[in-house]
Amino acid sequence: MHILAQILIAVVCLIHVYIFLLETVLFESRGVKVFGIPKAEVAMRKAAMSNQGCYNGFLAAACLLGLVYPDPAIAKAFATFGLACVAVAGIWGAATVMVRILYIQTVPAVLGLVALYLL
Repeated sequence: MHILAQILIAVVCLIHVYIFLLETVLFESRGVKVFGIPKAEVAMRKAAMSNQGCYNGFLAAACLLGLVYPDPAIAKAFATFGLACVAVAGIWGAATVMVRILYIQTVPAVLGLVALYLL
């Protein structure tokens, strides 16, 4: 796997570990601020955000397996799956929540896929 692909996959993985933490263990402190959630809605959204955080954790796990799995073909499959899921989730998030998600999630994931397959 090309070093640029590895770097981009690692960046996507780290982004999703951070999002996982924001939506789960850091939700009531840092997450509320980052996502701009009104104080009155924090308790109502806590469980849903934690659930959403789990999904972001799974995306990070797929990317991590793409980086560390010893068989190159399986590693590439994990990386492809993780990056493709992140790209689609980012498109959906941009369409339903805020456009900024497209740049935070989809762009790095697509760049990772390009590096993975074209370099």
